[in-house]
Amino acid sequence: MKTIGVDLGGSHVLATLVEDDGTITERSERDIVDRAFDAGVATIAAAIDDILGRTKEKLVTGIGLGSPGNVDLDTGTIIYSPNFGWHDVPLGGVLRERFTLPIFVANDARCATLGEHTYGTGRNKSNFVMLTLGTGIGGGIVAEGKLLIGSGAGAGEIGHHQICGVDGFYCNCGKIGCFEAQASGTGLIRHALAIANSFPRSELVSGKREKLGSKAIRRAAEAGDPHALAAWLRYVDDLSRGLANIIAFVNPEVIALGGGVASAGAFMLDAVRPRVDELTTMVPRGRTQIVTAALGNDAGAVGAATMARRGGLVAHLESGDERS
Repeated sequence: MKTIGVDLGGSHVLATLVEDDGTITERSERDIVDRAFDAGVATIAAAIDDILGRTKEKLVTGIGLGSPGNVDLDTGTIIYSPNFGWHDVPLGGVLRERFTLPIFVANDARCATLGEHTYGTGRNKSNFVMLTLGTGIGGGIVAEGKLLIGSGAGAGEIGHHQICGVDGFYCNCGKIGCFEAQASGTGLIRHALAIANSFPRSELVSGKREKLGSKAIRRAAEAGDPHALAAWLRYVDDLSRGLANIIAFVNPEVIALGGGVASAGAFMLDAVRPRVDELTTMVPRGRTQIVTAALGNDAGAVGAATMARRGGLVAHLESGDERS
């Protein structure tokens, strides 16, 4: 059984053909050069058409798409996507007019959670949390084997719980000190800029500050740059606070960290794990494994394909694949 999984990102669209064991056999990527809705649909459709052109359409049973923002799971309407500035746009309806296959649309981070739970580090785990650390922070929660959806399909917006409500950074959602504002890739950049005056000779800000990136800061921190290391330690502390809160909220067996910032791997985990233990109080310490996601940047597309195969955002507690 083959399904198509589409991950709609802020800068590009990834469409994949996924087998029932989670293997990607075809992929097609398209850059997003225009964020208007009609242009976005055209880019998505082109990527899907490319995949369909490489396989027999009769072998494909459905199409799943993960999109940033709040999604009406019944209709596929994007209620609000700040990344694109979309309000109440009928993405699912338009795609159903374009393709004859069943179409499923959900939040991209929830799709990534489903993918990682089914085929990655969350496999066979009853209680699991996935975080995507990029420009923002997306997330999803599996509790007692079920992917939490919520009454308005908004469960899992972990990035928007406040960890620094008084003197934190401004969040695009309108609040101050959200987990996303403090501990995303953007948060790392903000930490570096916030303390830049204390490092007047820093090479990090010797050029144009608006071009400073989180990857450059992380690499400089690994190399021992004083400015970068100070920013990294502040960032790690904020990330650890958010993770400790998640452990208190849902007490998962595993928290998987995905997204660009999580590519720091051991450099991040070795700093975060002991700090999380320090901040964990009312639940047993050391019971939650904090790991990097196994599927990497493919988790969203694989999860979207899994959603299409299962007919919705359904996590399987009994097994981590389709064969049991």
